[in-house]
Amino acid sequence: MASVLGARGQLVIEKPIRDSLGLEPGYISTQRLVDDRVEIRFYPPEHRRSLLGVLGSWATRSLEPDDWHEVREKAWADSASDLRPSEDGSG
Repeated sequence: MASVLGARGQLVIEKPIRDSLGLEPGYISTQRLVDDRVEIRFYPPEHRRSLLGVLGSWATRSLEPDDWHEVREKAWADSASDLRPSEDGSG
């Protein structure tokens, strides 16, 4: 596939390539020169979509925004206690 570089230095990434890579509007691209060619990498934008559909089976309750700090601290404490050896010496 050949493309013509536009007057403003823009180049179109052909649709079959965008589709193959799963690129959508809003993706971030980085470019770097590698020998005599350009390497382009794409990163999806941050999102604010709910992960409930993916994580719904693990969600046991909903939280108000003000409760997140307390829950996060408890999770860190629980995780840290899992790393400490048990008192009976078994772990």
